[in-house]
Amino acid sequence: MKTNLFKDFEPVSAKAWKQKIQVDLKGADYNDTLIWESLEGIKVKPFYHQDDFNKPFIPIPGQPISWKIGQHLFIDDEAIVNSLALDAASRGAESLYFTAHKTFDYKTVFNGFTSKILIQVYLHFLDANFVTELKTYAKSNGLQLQVLVDPIGNLGTDGNWFSKEQEDLKITSEILKKTPTALLIDTSHYQNAGANMVQQIAYALSHANEYLNHYSDSLNNNYLTFKISVGSNYFFEIAKIRALRLGYAALAKVHNVNPECKIIATPTLRNKTLYDYNVNMLRTTTECMSAVLGGADMVMNLPYDAIYHKSNEFGERISRNQLLILKEESYFDAVSNTADGSYYIESLTQELAEKSLRLLKDIESSGGFLSQLKDGTIQRKIAESAEKEQALFNEGKLVLLGTNKHPNTQDRMKDDLELYPFLKHNPRKTLIKPVIAKRLAQALEQKRLAEEE
Repeated sequence: MKTNLFKDFEPVSAKAWKQKIQVDLKGADYNDTLIWESLEGIKVKPFYHQDDFNKPFIPIPGQPISWKIGQHLFIDDEAIVNSLALDAASRGAESLYFTAHKTFDYKTVFNGFTSKILIQVYLHFLDANFVTELKTYAKSNGLQLQVLVDPIGNLGTDGNWFSKEQEDLKITSEILKKTPTALLIDTSHYQNAGANMVQQIAYALSHANEYLNHYSDSLNNNYLTFKISVGSNYFFEIAKIRALRLGYAALAKVHNVNPECKIIATPTLRNKTLYDYNVNMLRTTTECMSAVLGGADMVMNLPYDAIYHKSNEFGERISRNQLLILKEESYFDAVSNTADGSYYIESLTQELAEKSLRLLKDIESSGGFLSQLKDGTIQRKIAESAEKEQALFNEGKLVLLGTNKHPNTQDRMKDDLELYPFLKHNPRKTLIKPVIAKRLAQALEQKRLAEEE
């Protein structure tokens, strides 16, 4: 039986709320005092009300009923990665996300697995025959395996195709004939390089549109997969994932393909810090929360020490346990559409979707995503956004606790670096200028390292 808990209270209009706020401001300007503008050009109000909406909220297509706890593993030594994967699965991982830069002994890597766990293999190379072998092995052994490829993503991050454009697109077509769900749109590097949220969504959609222009007939009503990075702007990140689903549904309608997509989410590297590194756990926790509430299908956490330590059991276990706590103890798996109906999040979702679709149309009218990658427009736009964000960090307006606010001056890291935590300069010949990821704290941390005694 439905009970109206607020029947004894008269409704208050948005106008009345604003008038009350204006009185409490005692002469201060409402707009100047309480409305702020995000890097995406969205003006955020102090409150949101049902009067702000003149039509029902748009349902978000493809929101998962539940989300999976993912674990990332890099395939190098097959026996070692098999041991790590089995251990991760026994400790709560529900999906294993492997990355490989060359063919590997899949019988060793996947030995001991059953159909209970989802196995995803992101290939940083194109080999249709190897994909056939993987699929045959998975089928004969009852494994739930998905192969993922993204040649355009490789062009964006590496500056080169795997081979040549036409050859890459041809081999990708052959792979899709064997596994129609293989297309991955890896947009994580756009966020890690400093793109704002409107750019991230628009570039993701334009990236996907390039594939749909080539392969929509090969999808057989199957889905595409997006891999995204999630930052620390909590409510905006929730809305970003929802807006991506809305934008993709609109794009898919044009191509007459499945309007639903899968989303893999992982915390951003851009705001992670070398000093006071335990704060990274707080950042990744809120970022994973945004990913879940936004409707990601699978969430892979980032170890707190990932930028300076090699992969290690402690860091991986802590990152996985953060997700287990969210799912098993904080009940983040109890409701699949938690954000639906929140006036603030619904408004952000609508604005992000509208702005990103306008940018998508601009990109397509200017030749499309590949064309703008080749002429450097995408890279330039991301760099401009990154410079604005970097300036806010340098001025202390964008705060990374323990780094540019309340730093521990006694903290020493020079002797604890197993990995080089900064942007590496590797001069080489590339077809285009790659999209380069860079952390906000890099310059400040380099200065502190140089001053360590």
